Amino acid sequence: MKSSRRAGFAAAALLLLISAISATAAMPPRPSAPGGYALIFGTVWSADHRPVYGVHIKVRRAGEKKFRWEATSDHRGEFGIRVPSGKADYILVPEVKLPNGKPAPTQAIHVDEDERVDIGVHLEP
Repeated sequence: MKSSRRAGFAAAALLLLISAISATAAMPPRPSAPGGYALIFGTVWSADHRPVYGVHIKVRRAGEKKFRWEATSDHRGEFGIRVPSGKADYILVPEVKLPNGKPAPTQAIHVDEDERVDIGVHLEP
């Protein structure tokens, strides 16, 4: 008697699990939240291909003059900046002077949605 109850309970639990899995698989993907963000992740490299610590990075939208986002590279030369999700172009400016006295070059970055964009910032003269 107990084994038939256990078998019935196991069968019911299995059917419930299968129906839950199939219902979840049939659901459309959830749209991104309005407060979502994209991540600009980068590494600052020296001219001899080593990571550079302490470089201040500023980011602004293309077409704007005001910098809205900032970060500083860590001991591995890495930094991360969250920007709003959605299609947009950004300008990244490393605030460091190169050995020849010129400022480091700026970089253009394009973001489509709530994604991660990986870049390398090379401080070469």
